[in-house]
Amino acid sequence: MRDDDRALCHELVLGVLRRQLWLDYALAHFANRRIETLDLEVKLALRLGLYQLRFLSRIPPSAAVDESVKLVREARLKSAVSFVNAVLRRATREPDYDPATRAADPLEKLAIETSHPRWLIDRWVNSFGFEETTALARANNETAPSAFRLTAKTTRENKQQRVIQELETSGARVEPSKITLDSWRVTGNSKPLQKLSHSGLIYFQDEASQLVAHLLAPQPNERVLDVCAAPGSKSTLLRSLAPSAMIVAGDLHEHRLRTLRDLTIVQGCESIHLLAYDGTRGLPFADASFDRVLVDAPCSGTGTLRHNPEIRWRIKPDDIARLSSIQQQILAHAVFMVRVGGLLVYSTCSVERDENEIVIKDFLKSHSAFDQVPMDAAAGLLLENGAIRTWPHRQDVDGFFIAAFRRKV
Repeated sequence: MRDDDRALCHELVLGVLRRQLWLDYALAHFANRRIETLDLEVKLALRLGLYQLRFLSRIPPSAAVDESVKLVREARLKSAVSFVNAVLRRATREPDYDPATRAADPLEKLAIETSHPRWLIDRWVNSFGFEETTALARANNETAPSAFRLTAKTTRENKQQRVIQELETSGARVEPSKITLDSWRVTGNSKPLQKLSHSGLIYFQDEASQLVAHLLAPQPNERVLDVCAAPGSKSTLLRSLAPSAMIVAGDLHEHRLRTLRDLTIVQGCESIHLLAYDGTRGLPFADASFDRVLVDAPCSGTGTLRHNPEIRWRIKPDDIARLSSIQQQILAHAVFMVRVGGLLVYSTCSVERDENEIVIKDFLKSHSAFDQVPMDAAAGLLLENGAIRTWPHRQDVDGFFIAAFRRKV
């Protein structure tokens, strides 16, 4: 597949997922029927066509309609060909139609306009207010910037300057992150990026995700445990930050650990120790075995909707309460791993208070041996309780929550 075709395919998939609710409301108007009554193949073809008509300016309307018609024909749904053609032709005749304007309820209007489930909009408004929710929901539909870091392999081979120079020489614009050390954003020519990534010299990772490892701050010769490590982005960064530290990375699933192992090989981090276990049932180490412990807990992922727009359609309200319980169980076992004076860092890529503030509040209530410690971070990231929160609409990074605790006895 050509690079431009690959880029278009990527844009169509993510774009349709980001705008799915808006597209379905608009299609219901153009089709004069509920979108749920249509065959899946027809529904997908219509979404793809309407997305191109409304959100991609470089594709001629006739081409967008014809491609959707071809899709249903190839799906052997000949009876739907004229229907798809008629619906999308009507959309071209009504280019200003916006289903969000028909909603009388402000929250319903916002849900349709930004294409988020209504229950999620309600939840965020209750937690953060209407203006903050509006900014967050709109930002979730924007393309996230490309961010990367250098790997342990790059450092070991002393190729840091060469990598940055190669990107700049190729015409790419490289800028240091405003929130994370040794992290870069890049725009422009993407070909050298892919080459450097495949060779293991750079690794694509959101700046907020990188910040978690930097805040854990492993030191030479320390023992460090990444409790929920897969797919390995933070474990491999920890190795890069402290080459002489002993890094142990664990996860529940063997297949995810195999992915992590592959990543360590590409990045030159083979010395990371991998182990499978269920963190909700206990950890297979002696008490006080580690100087630093990271619990980057499994979560709803609502801070990563720019990168993973499908999450908004996959998660349900009950999932957040279930995940909060899992997070508390993992933390309850992880505390025993931390030596006196050691550091425990808790993080999620969720914006939900149930998975963040409430979890650490309950943790401190039941674990008097730990004190929360404020972290050193860029302006605008620190919360009143000393934790850190990042936002897509404020810092233009994924939404992360990070809190640190020191064991005192």
